[in-house]
Amino acid sequence: MSTQHQGRDAFASNLGAFAATVGSAVGLGNIWKFPYLTGSNGGAAFVLTYLLAVALVGVPVMAVEHVIGRRMRLDAVRAYGRVVPGQRFWSAIGWAGLLSALLIMAFYTDVAGWVFAYVLKSALALGPGRPLGPETFGALAGGTWEPIGWQVGVLALTATIIAAGVSKGIEKVTKTLMPLLFALLLVCDVRALTLPGAASGVAYLFRPDLGKISGTVLLSALGLAFFKLSLGMGTMTTYGSYLPEETRIVPNATRVALADTLVSLLAGLAIFPAVFAFGGKPAGGPGLLFNTIPLVFSRMPGGGLFTVLFFVLAAVATIGAMVSLVEVPVAWLVEKGHVARPAAAFLTAGAMLALGLLATLSQSPVLGDVRIFGKGFFDLFDFLSSNVLLPVGGVAIAVVGGWLVSRKEFLAELDKGYAAEPWYDRIVYAFIRYVTPGLILLILLNSLGVIRLA
Repeated sequence: MSTQHQGRDAFASNLGAFAATVGSAVGLGNIWKFPYLTGSNGGAAFVLTYLLAVALVGVPVMAVEHVIGRRMRLDAVRAYGRVVPGQRFWSAIGWAGLLSALLIMAFYTDVAGWVFAYVLKSALALGPGRPLGPETFGALAGGTWEPIGWQVGVLALTATIIAAGVSKGIEKVTKTLMPLLFALLLVCDVRALTLPGAASGVAYLFRPDLGKISGTVLLSALGLAFFKLSLGMGTMTTYGSYLPEETRIVPNATRVALADTLVSLLAGLAIFPAVFAFGGKPAGGPGLLFNTIPLVFSRMPGGGLFTVLFFVLAAVATIGAMVSLVEVPVAWLVEKGHVARPAAAFLTAGAMLALGLLATLSQSPVLGDVRIFGKGFFDLFDFLSSNVLLPVGGVAIAVVGGWLVSRKEFLAELDKGYAAEPWYDRIVYAFIRYVTPGLILLILLNSLGVIRLA
């Protein structure tokens, strides 16, 4: 395996690498998708299942992606194409990651546009004191030109950050935004937890009813773990290629997973206590963030201001994740296609917009009646990426890392940064070889209907 990376941009420090990787993992999956899936899948039972998915699948797959990325110092497509000597067809993992990134950004930028729109709408609603009702979200999501305008805006912002480079763009922005995200979340949590009746929301989030765990819950938890930790889509392989040599991969991956999970739980603590305190419905579906939260917050003292703060933090969360998804094809264009980084960033954003328009217009009368396999474009892109491509990519990554890459070389990369071999590396390696791919395959077969988990 090659380790040539002279003249290649990279993260300037371990702190920068950690902040950027956390920024990739933390996003709308934490603020939007985690709360609505938790509400739709039994509350704490889903949270428990998700935590197990992160520990048994998420961290091992992230470790493999970082090992391969740093060892090869290449974009995801070429890294997997060269990591196993004589077996270039494994580049399919990188190509699948590129496709996943495109599909995710197609619907993700639509939702990100809603979030940025709600920052402005909630600020404008402060004056007249009128809450943002479901009709506000319905008009936005079901519109044509307004959501497209916001989608173009968030893609332009993302491309501008990436065009500045890895250390001066991605690293610099995420090191600034992540502390701000945590601070805003804590402010919202303190307010929500001091509401009368908030204890019911806390219990809903942390007191599991094991009888609610089902095959559907397992599949949703695994798909969310891949989606939220940016696994199987080439992002963590690409970011791994930017890691400093002294970064300890397993501790870094563990810290990223813990930080990401903490943000999800903090988001839950900002939402569910408030929902229960004012008699809202936790199973609000994808519209929970936009329909329920403004109405619930409007009933608090100073609720209008907290609504603005909440959507500001949601907007902050979207940026790091969007940057990481766009960076996957940009890295390939820059390194393989020899395209200048600014041009690659805006070309990629343009391609993502072309696909994203299908997702945006599928919420409107323009493409609202178009169905493929019974799903509109928005839901189809979400299902194909989260429930098919990412798990398939996860199995392949675990097989390549655990079975096809030389065990000696894999452990040597895993152990960098230590004076002696750490105690846990062989345990992690055993999970990568046996436990992680088996669990992913089991859930994947269930999602495809080959087997049925109760």
